[in-house]
Parts: sequence; C-alpha cells; structure tokens
Amino acid sequence: MSVFHLVDHPLIQHKLTIMRKKSTPSKDFRALLDEISMLMGYEVTKNLALEDVEIETPICKTTQKRIAGKKLAIVPILRAGLGMVDGLLKLVPVARVGHIGLYRDPETHEPVEYYCKLPKDIGERLTVIVDPMLATGGSAADAITLVKGHGAKNIILMCLVSAPEGVKHVMEIHPDVDIYSAALDERLNEHAYIVPGLGDAGDRIFGIK
Repeated sequence: MSVFHLVDHPLIQHKLTIMRKKSTPSKDFRALLDEISMLMGYEVTKNLALEDVEIETPICKTTQKRIAGKKLAIVPILRAGLGMVDGLLKLVPVARVGHIGLYRDPETHEPVEYYCKLPKDIGERLTVIVDPMLATGGSAADAITLVKGHGAKNIILMCLVSAPEGVKHVMEIHPDVDIYSAALDERLNEHAYIVPGLGDAGDRIFGIK
C-alpha cells in the first residue's frame, strides 16, 4: 500500500507560509518553491540504493559508499511542475528530466493530456513526478498512469500542498505509489481549489495574474 509522507521540517513550513501569502511576488514565490523542492528532495531520496566503491583520499585507500546504478528521472507535470525541477537537480545533477503536459478542463475539472516526453530508460530509475498542487488528484493519477505505460516501476509523487480528496484519489488508483507533500490542507472548494491553499501555483510561478 502507498504511504502519504508529510514533510513538515520547520524550514519548509516557514517558507510555505510565505508562499501562501497573496502579497508574495512571483520572484519570491519561485525562489521559495525552488528551496522547498530541494529540502523535500533530501526526504524523497533517502532510500536510494548504495554500493561500495574504492577511492583514495590524501591519506590512504578506502572503501566508501556511492549511489548505485541509474539515478532519478524527474517528471514535472506542466506547467507548474517546472518550478520544482531545479531544486531536485541541485541535489542530483545527473538526473534525467521528462515532461508531461496536462491541463484541467475548466468545466469538468478533468485532466486533458497534450504532451508526454520521457527518458527511454525510465524503468531503471526512481521516477519522481512533481506538481506543486495535489487537488482533485486527476492530473497526478493520469501522469502516474502515463509513466507506468512507458515502463516506470519505482515512482514517487512529490507535491507542495495536498488536499485530502486528491490524496485519496491517487492512493485508490495507484496503491503502489508513495506521496510526499509539505502540507495536507483542509479540503477542496466548489471550484476544485485547495483550501486554504495558495491559489493557482502556475499563475503565481510565472506571474500570469
């Protein structure tokens, strides 16, 4: 069964509070999202497999640890997910980056796919799907289905703010995928926005509104 991981480090909660404020400008919003993504990355990658490697320090030869095999595949859900990529790349610069394009139909609130480009060896990597908001869970569940269809086996969903409805939806459809989130908010409103949330993450990242 999948597990919901609340990553509630004090620094993350402090930065998220600033992001929630409607007066926070896009420049600061982007910087904070980048910082939180990197901090969450420590938790997301804590179970990466290690292997022994022999190296030589200035003092002597020694056997130490390094990450084994292929590293991460980071897959942002466009467009807001792009704001979380650089933070993870700072931790794992050799990670491959794929892209999934989904948008929410304004009437039905259902996700519509318009783009999908993923690493060919995604099945050999830990695949981290990133999207700041887990609201209804429709886009996230469809994104997970897409990467599974391309061979991904070890998948994590990483979000900034989640609604209980979205968490439940993703876990029901993909019980083998863990979710990491910096916050679990109260609910969705009648427009399928997270309450209290932080508004439309994509608009705030790119300064559209």
